[in-house]
Amino acid sequence: MPSDNVLEKVKQLREVTGVGFKDCKNAIEESNGDIEKSIELLRKKGIAKATKRMGRVASEGLVSIFEKDNKLSMTEINCETDFVAKNEEFIKFIEEVSEIVLLNHKDIKSVNAAKMKNKKSIENNLIDLISKIGEKITLRRVDSFIDSESKNFSYMHSAVKKNVGKLGVVLSLETKKKMNEIQEFGKQLAMHIAATSPMAIDKDHLSPEVLKKEKEIIIGELKNSGKDSKIVDKIAAGKLNKFINDNTLLNQEWIMDPKKKVKDILNETAGSGKIIIKRFTRFKVGEGV
Repeated sequence: MPSDNVLEKVKQLREVTGVGFKDCKNAIEESNGDIEKSIELLRKKGIAKATKRMGRVASEGLVSIFEKDNKLSMTEINCETDFVAKNEEFIKFIEEVSEIVLLNHKDIKSVNAAKMKNKKSIENNLIDLISKIGEKITLRRVDSFIDSESKNFSYMHSAVKKNVGKLGVVLSLETKKKMNEIQEFGKQLAMHIAATSPMAIDKDHLSPEVLKKEKEIIIGELKNSGKDSKIVDKIAAGKLNKFINDNTLLNQEWIMDPKKKVKDILNETAGSGKIIIKRFTRFKVGEGV
């Protein structure tokens, strides 16, 4: 019969890993009572635990931006509680992952397989973190801006430390202007995107499916409100145009001067030259989860 000390450690290990009594007891015995070593031995059981936790909602977490030599990456990792998001180990983990993302790992699969400083893959480190912390943790999304021909900018809102927070934006501009000439504008535009959450740069970048669905919703609402069928299409066209203006970056009202649109400010800043918004990415923690 196991001693009280062994039973207590088995209980602790079960609470941390979610693994069954027998496997925990074997791990404790094999590791001579060392909890950390037992967790390592139960890594595969940790995978089973992670699967079990997948039903939970992980809508908290952090966004991290890593920048080097005009190249930027952005990463979102989710957890279940804000308490865990403030955990120093969690913060260090997302910072290192974001740095790895910059090394041309453009999708979740390749990022998960990449090695961290401890020589383990990101995926295996994530499993270890789940076992230690006891919450569902997911690497949700990543993006990188590595085009050396562009000028790249970032903005972090609600930062808990530099380049780590709850809402991040990364933005890429094509221009012949020097960085110091458009640094302030790039930062302001990234802040604008954070505040207004545009769906696309302009109408041409909006998904046809999105426009089709929105038009169907507008027409449905108008018909249900009793509008004359003869004017429904005309009203719907106006409402759809407003939807496009509200959700496309170039057509939005500039948050710092609502009398102007973003495209007006873009032209003013460009002067006799040209500034083209190539693309942008906006990550808000838990949005859409």
